[in-house]
Amino acid sequence: MSKARLTGLAAYRLATHLVSPFAPLLLGQRAARGKEDRARTRERLGHAAMARPEGCLIWVHGASVGESVSALPLIERLLEESCAHENKTNVLVTSGTVASAAMMDARLPPGALHQFVPLDTPRAVSRFLDHWRPDAGLFVESDLWPNLILGAAARGVRLALVNARISQRSARRWRWAKASGAALLGAFDVVLAQDETFAGRFRSLGARNVQVVGSLKADAPPLPVDEAALAAMKAAIGSRPVLLAAQTHAGEDETVLPAHDQLRARFPDLLTIIVPRHVGRGADIAMLCGPRPAARRSSGEVLTAGTAVYIADTLNEMGLFYRLTPFCFLGATLVPLGGHNPLEPAKLKCAVLAGPHCESNVDAFEAILGAQGFGRVYNSADIARQAARLIADPQAARLAGEDAARGAATLSGAVERTVTAIRTLLDARA
Repeated sequence: MSKARLTGLAAYRLATHLVSPFAPLLLGQRAARGKEDRARTRERLGHAAMARPEGCLIWVHGASVGESVSALPLIERLLEESCAHENKTNVLVTSGTVASAAMMDARLPPGALHQFVPLDTPRAVSRFLDHWRPDAGLFVESDLWPNLILGAAARGVRLALVNARISQRSARRWRWAKASGAALLGAFDVVLAQDETFAGRFRSLGARNVQVVGSLKADAPPLPVDEAALAAMKAAIGSRPVLLAAQTHAGEDETVLPAHDQLRARFPDLLTIIVPRHVGRGADIAMLCGPRPAARRSSGEVLTAGTAVYIADTLNEMGLFYRLTPFCFLGATLVPLGGHNPLEPAKLKCAVLAGPHCESNVDAFEAILGAQGFGRVYNSADIARQAARLIADPQAARLAGEDAARGAATLSGAVERTVTAIRTLLDARA
């Protein structure tokens, strides 16, 4: 690789080396804001909290909750595999957020280990790689840390970018540093893209051996639920009709609330549940509600018969709310953010209403909305009209949820195709 190709990455490496002495201070500040687990900050500096297990070690990295959840069925299958000439496969999972660590603690299968990913400084990365010595490294979706990836490749770790996706905006940004992007993506032995659109973008940026295998999210199990919490919510709601707005962003609640008003004119006891993607927005949504009687879940405010809008600003409860209603509006689709994962509600037989911005999950939205035969919305009137039809006809709503589940089921199989590709990588290494 030429010096010219490495110029951008070399500058990055130098910059991260210079800031390394300030890493503990940065972590302390983040911990004070709840962004780090203070008891585990040494992991972020590359210090392992446990011994490396004997045998083959496959390392799976996902940035946050979404990537980690999508990797769970893959992790379970990898634990069933045997590396070449080894009796047992061990799986190390890394992630970078407190929420993802809590989720992994609750949902990782037996035999899998979790550590926080090290900061992308040369020293922290070296400590991490020297201790764990993974045989293969699987990076989920698009969380690309140059020191970590290039350091692993230099040690002979076979690397795969799995469930790979890249937005058009990100691809445009990488083209401004095309040599660095090509060097970074070129470190991966294989890129397993979710669909042909993403595959084409990776190829244009210099990735080699790009294959289309589908989305791991299609093979993920249904989101879990606390049965006691579900029973309590059902009791509090009773027979009231529900409009669920799931994983909303700023700019979408302003559309959902007028739809709520239109529906209340026809269904006076309607309850609208808004689950913001970022729980810190709960207070802002409560302010948007104005005179509408609202309650916030994070504050322990009780859902009563007089509550018009219930703001579910808590973490890791989507499995609860998708089970409360046969349809939902799914966020990040009325604002240009690409759309959140429609497979999660669909697998729980919750039909999907979505805006026009679905670029992050094109195949999933097409499969689910196509199976439903409806679901595209552009404004408050669209949401109110489609929701009113489903509220007025519970049988149609139930059938729509079943159609959504059937559409989601057509996309399965990515886990097995991914495992086959990883097996080939490990056989080549052996």
